[in-house]
Amino acid sequence: MGIDVTGGGVSGGKRGDWPGHAPARRRASALGRRLAYAGIALVILSVAACSGTGGGGAAGASASASAGSAAASSGPASLQQQYEQVVSRVLPSVVEISTSGGSGSGVVYDSKGDIVTNAHVVGAAATVQVSPASGGKALAAKVLGVFAPDDLAVIRVQSGAAGSLHPASFGRSSLVRVGEIVLAMGNPLGLTGTVTDGIVSATGRTVSEGQGSSAVLISAIQTSAAINPGNSGGALADLSGQVIGIPTLAASDPQLGGAAAGIGFAIPSDTVTSIAGQLIAAGKVSSSGRASLGISTQTVADASGQPAGAGVVSVAPGSAAAKAGIMAGDIIVSVAGQPTGSVTALQSVLATHKPGDRVPVRLSRNGTQSTVTVTLGSLTS
Repeated sequence: MGIDVTGGGVSGGKRGDWPGHAPARRRASALGRRLAYAGIALVILSVAACSGTGGGGAAGASASASAGSAAASSGPASLQQQYEQVVSRVLPSVVEISTSGGSGSGVVYDSKGDIVTNAHVVGAAATVQVSPASGGKALAAKVLGVFAPDDLAVIRVQSGAAGSLHPASFGRSSLVRVGEIVLAMGNPLGLTGTVTDGIVSATGRTVSEGQGSSAVLISAIQTSAAINPGNSGGALADLSGQVIGIPTLAASDPQLGGAAAGIGFAIPSDTVTSIAGQLIAAGKVSSSGRASLGISTQTVADASGQPAGAGVVSVAPGSAAAKAGIMAGDIIVSVAGQPTGSVTALQSVLATHKPGDRVPVRLSRNGTQSTVTVTLGSLTS
């Protein structure tokens, strides 16, 4: 996976999908660093708010922006008490998810037994096992839906088991401020109920997971809270006990040959609640808010073997690309003036636009370049 920096964003990553608990990582570079999936069977990354409100929505979201500053001004004793309160409130909502390929984390979304996690945690599985934070027998769950572009999935425990789960309260990530104290909760290395802390280092990152992944995180939250393999799908919570993100990627430094401390990324809660709601209702996403050309592509290399563009494999009838005259066999070399030397680069550029945007697309067809104007469509599943 390659880490692209687009408009202050990053893209790329190393997948933390560990079969059993044996590490297997994919690496990618961006700004001299790599992102690593904190996914299956790795370290706890986020703190899910456990308020027990049904619907997993944005109830009490307005409190998420002010908790950090309020805590910091009230003294060490009060801050410690807030930490303890957040952990006791959120941790019961964080579960462990196991598949034949490994394990990761999830956050209980509502009172019906729906649980939100990363798409790469469930993989291609149709059913998974869920271990509640309270312990006890693992629960069987089915996969309701997956939206790979945002690396999100929703699973549901079998009927009758939902009562043993504790829904989290999701805040509004649009209110999150740089410098806020956050806690990450998950199940790294099989260590259930692990909690780490840090601050929000940045917001609005565009992070492409790269290396064949179709996921490009939009408006991702960057945090200094430790994110490790097994944290994927867990909870990133603020000091009001609300989940503001789902930890997904951690950075690694190729020069050090290991993790780059204090650089991790979480899917913002506003995206989580929007996508999860659609997956629960219909099993698919019809309104992602993300731009699309309506094509399938593969990276094309030049004579020297270097990436030279995104080759169009197929064009969906009636899509934005079809309406603009883009055809299979064309090579897209830039969009809106930004080079698209690979599929990952194309995905990252599109992630910075919205449906309805009109953008110039530079094409190479049979060795001749030309530019067409495309009105971007909406990415769906």
